[in-house]
Amino acid sequence: MAEPKASPPAGGVTWARVCKECGQCHDGRDSHLFEYQDEVDDELVCHICLQPLLQPMDTPCGHTYCFHCLSNFLHDQDFCPVDRQRLQLQQCRASSLLVRNLLDKLTVLCPFRSECQQSMQRCELQPHLHNRCLAFRRLREEAERKKRPSWNQLKGSKSDGDLADDKSTPITRTCQLSGPSEPGLVNPAFEEGEDDTSLRSSLVAEATVVELLKEDPDEDLGLRIVGGKDTPLGNIVIQEIVRDSLAARDGKLAPGDHILEVNDVSLASIPHSRAVAVLRQSCSRVRLTVMQEKGFKPRPEHLAQSSASPPSQSPNPNQNHGTIIQVTLVKRERSEPLGIKLIRKSEEPGVFILDLLPGGLAAKDGKLRNNDKVLGINGQDLRHGTPESAAQIIQACEMRVNFVVMRLPDLSEEGGEGQSRGARRVQEPQYFKRRSEYMKEPPVGFSSQEKTVSLKKEPRHSLGITIAGGRDCRSRLPIYITSVQPVGCLHRDGTIKTGDVLLSINDMDLTHLTYNEAVTILKTQAAQNTITLRVIQTFAEEEEQDGESSTREDMDTLEGPKEDDINWAPLWTRWLGLPSYIHWCRDIMLMKTNCESWGFSIVGGYEESRGQQPFFIKTIVPGTPAHFDGRLKCGDEIVAVNGVTTVGMNNSSLIPMLKLQKNKVTLTVVSWPGSLV
Repeated sequence: MAEPKASPPAGGVTWARVCKECGQCHDGRDSHLFEYQDEVDDELVCHICLQPLLQPMDTPCGHTYCFHCLSNFLHDQDFCPVDRQRLQLQQCRASSLLVRNLLDKLTVLCPFRSECQQSMQRCELQPHLHNRCLAFRRLREEAERKKRPSWNQLKGSKSDGDLADDKSTPITRTCQLSGPSEPGLVNPAFEEGEDDTSLRSSLVAEATVVELLKEDPDEDLGLRIVGGKDTPLGNIVIQEIVRDSLAARDGKLAPGDHILEVNDVSLASIPHSRAVAVLRQSCSRVRLTVMQEKGFKPRPEHLAQSSASPPSQSPNPNQNHGTIIQVTLVKRERSEPLGIKLIRKSEEPGVFILDLLPGGLAAKDGKLRNNDKVLGINGQDLRHGTPESAAQIIQACEMRVNFVVMRLPDLSEEGGEGQSRGARRVQEPQYFKRRSEYMKEPPVGFSSQEKTVSLKKEPRHSLGITIAGGRDCRSRLPIYITSVQPVGCLHRDGTIKTGDVLLSINDMDLTHLTYNEAVTILKTQAAQNTITLRVIQTFAEEEEQDGESSTREDMDTLEGPKEDDINWAPLWTRWLGLPSYIHWCRDIMLMKTNCESWGFSIVGGYEESRGQQPFFIKTIVPGTPAHFDGRLKCGDEIVAVNGVTTVGMNNSSLIPMLKLQKNKVTLTVVSWPGSLV
């Protein structure tokens, strides 16, 4: 049995000394320290440090060690510490998900026992420290207060109050710009111009509780989510708010929010499918604890510049969609109408200006135009809003109404609103109609298997399947099977499953077709006497390792869709196992000024402990070029930067590449729709 070697932080511990992951004071090169509540089984103990395993690695000879312990040992030796067989670190592999789950579920005590007596699973300690532990927060706030005088002096600000009072928010996280906070995390969102080092601002996020009331206990919340413990993202992140849904009507949640808890059930250490099951539970009230990015704390110089500069000099050009413009309308009295008609569009989320009424305040001002997309009003994010919510914000305004809008560039074709909208629909397929040229492996724990079914049938008999997807759908998905009907010949064969991706039928390729094209070919070929169908089935390691409960959830969500659910689709994790030749890429070009941040953070890349992991977008920061552009989503996979593949890259190679792009960068991404809850 391993004796705990962790000791509670001393009373004189400082923010600089304490580890931000385990809460203990140890050298940065040493392993994290934990105080375990119960005895730990010897099978879960490292034979080098004699402590419960951290980042367990299996050797070919059948022994398991901490990654940190084993890498240090093999730096000087070339054999296994137990049986002394020849061994190199490259021969070792990360332990199975089952072993990692058992270790993560070990109960540990909060290191600040004098002020916090809580116990939790080991994997929940870091979220506890950053989101709930009062002692840890006190250390952080003390460190921030000590830094403020010198920071303000550098920036020439008048007082600490100019930066915002952290005590006014329930929980505030300030991310410093010194570098990645954890292995595998790249934060180009936090990088600024090298000549602005003394003026860098900090990123602020708040933990917020949102309650949603359902009229029907089985009603969907209207969220698409990505992430989970079994994915590189780790956390559960909202990818999208479904239009006209419960969450959209409430208006408090936004894409990029990290869901920490659901009805007091923590999502910090559970795989994606379980998080989906928790969020889909039948209940009339849903209480969500979410971490919301609030953007960068503004610098006084920026505030002064934005108020003094005319809207046409906005420093946020939007490369493909147009220019970001700020417009302020001043009413003579609170009830005065602005004279603006707002609409929504079927092909794009958000609020758009349909018309400016002649003689109205907006028409007289002359800065707003028809077809401008409203990104925000008086600081309220409307990137995924509705005309109704925008009208409520305007009605609640006093005298000044501040608009942030996106204006499309003038096109070389015949101008006008209709032409602009038509041109955008023509341009959109250019982002997707390109097979991936970047060969890569799926994330660790995800895989696929190709299956071929050959059978003879009567020409009048149906295949008995329904399909969805197609390269003309919103997410440009491959054709996949949504149901296998019990009356069809494929159901009797039993090989084809709901969620399988169709590759070909009778050697006719189906991977590049639109939905209608695929339906036509399937009907034509189904009239033949012999059918040969090739499909791909994807797998997640969590399903295989985690036993009965996960299998039951997958059966409910994947193989038993509701009869009236015409929009059923596989979970987000199902897409991750597809081979790269199925992927269709999208090029997104972002532009910024030298002193701006790109506005997104990334997880993934090559790590010795886990091998090659794809890079995923984890966070998009409000008020940045990535946010205003609106096309990047949390959970998108970056396969190339300026045409250079990210396969084989680690943080140290990707960060300089992003830093070199001062004003423009082109990201090649693969985007899968999040799981609907």
